Amino acid sequence: MIEELTDLPPEIDGVRAGGVLTRDEYDAVVLPLLQEAERTDRTMRVLCRIEDDYTGVTPAALWEDLRLGLRALRRFAAFAVVTDLAWMRTACRLAAWTTPYPLRVFTTAERDDAVAWLLAVHEGPRIRTRTDLGRGVVVVEADRALRTDDIDALTAAVEEELRTARELRGLVVHAPGIPGWANLPALWHHLGFVAGHQHRIRRLALAIDGVLPAAGATLADAALHPQVRHFPHDDLDAAVDWAGEDGVPIGAAGATGTVRGTRPASPSDES
Repeated sequence: MIEELTDLPPEIDGVRAGGVLTRDEYDAVVLPLLQEAERTDRTMRVLCRIEDDYTGVTPAALWEDLRLGLRALRRFAAFAVVTDLAWMRTACRLAAWTTPYPLRVFTTAERDDAVAWLLAVHEGPRIRTRTDLGRGVVVVEADRALRTDDIDALTAAVEEELRTARELRGLVVHAPGIPGWANLPALWHHLGFVAGHQHRIRRLALAIDGVLPAAGATLADAALHPQVRHFPHDDLDAAVDWAGEDGVPIGAAGATGTVRGTRPASPSDES
């Protein structure tokens, strides 16, 4: 059984599932929700309540679930699962590491928390990029685990500079601690960025506190094309100066502080 939930804020699409799910139910309930989101070109914040009597799906329903899931993959802004089934809660926690969108599981007693989380999730990149046009240095500010759209924002900032220069003089990553990745797709996306751009970046400065960033900088300096150096988080100016050293200034001389990207993540944002 699948039915639409109607007691939710208008920003949230909700469904309730129980028993055995069939293909006809997917076509009658889930498909129209997706089609309406596509028609209005909006992202979806989904609350899926799974009842205690849920036992699975028919083979046809499983295929439809996979098909619709792939179709909606980039349209989800966030997905909350509300259930008390222990095995489903475990499965959702594992799945959260593989989905390109934020996914979180809540108990039925935490339903209001699930609604609040869905409404609070920030859409779009949560990093901030700042380009020093005079020295050809891109500074990346990050204080939360990176998501795929954060890597997209980083890629856009770097490629914007590479349109008018053979290489980027310096890339500075500024964070209070190792930001890490929100999920596996973000990690792979980041690795793809490194593989595709490392030979066009001269210097990489890591202005991040901690022993691991310092050790990582040493290893990266030996393994990657850019020169890599570690700086304390509070020594951002020194990191930018080092990354922008050497040669004639790239781009418009004296122009600094062009801001691209979005605001830094606020403490209320969740991944």
